[in-house]
Amino acid sequence: MTNDPSGLAIETSGLVKVFGETRAVDGVDLAVPSGTVYGVLGPNGAGKTTTVKMLATLLRPDGGEARIFGKDVVRDANAVRSRVSLTGQYASVDEDLTGTENLVLLGRLLGHKPAAARVRAAQLLEAFGLSEAAAKQVKNYSGGMRRRIDIAASILNTPDLLFLDEPTTGLDPRSRNQVWDIVRAVVAQGTTVLLTTQYLDEADQLASRIAVIDHGKVIAEGTKGELKASVGAGSVHLRLRDAAQR
Repeated sequence: MTNDPSGLAIETSGLVKVFGETRAVDGVDLAVPSGTVYGVLGPNGAGKTTTVKMLATLLRPDGGEARIFGKDVVRDANAVRSRVSLTGQYASVDEDLTGTENLVLLGRLLGHKPAAARVRAAQLLEAFGLSEAAAKQVKNYSGGMRRRIDIAASILNTPDLLFLDEPTTGLDPRSRNQVWDIVRAVVAQGTTVLLTTQYLDEADQLASRIAVIDHGKVIAEGTKGELKASVGAGSVHLRLRDAAQR
């Protein structure tokens, strides 16, 4: 598949989504370079998930335009879907199936033959550190293990663009670090990642560029260095007259 000549995986202009009287997304402009991690940072209710759903063709925009690798998300929705994958905030795998059964099932749905689906499932379970839990039902997995199996399911067929919607919410620090390592490995394979998060440190660790969204609007955008510099710095120097009082 050819990429957009502009070198952008995602390009939006004035993107809008309205629910009743609420403008959940209010004129969002994004330009996401291919082959990078792009962070979308903001609090709950800022419009991050709604933006992702429009880009992934799950919601129809009420205004503006959005293109994925040059393809319009409304007019060329099927072409967009063939190149993207989405991991939402909650696990989408079947909790009553084992790790292996989940990945084999999804592999078959994606067109792999039975043997190829089993091979691919085993590869991903090993790569994500889940081989020992492969025969366990997913409902017995820890939170971190569920996130890993969910991301594994998203890359059964390696997507050109992976949406990760708050992938580490509620995880302990060790599990968060494991998910971060997975994100870095996915990008190293050539996939572009759009990562939404509430955590400044997560965006700082992973993203080369960051858009800060609040009340459906982009209020700041740039590299992490540019954003830090824009905040400014200040310091207060205190000297005690009597050093013994320190």
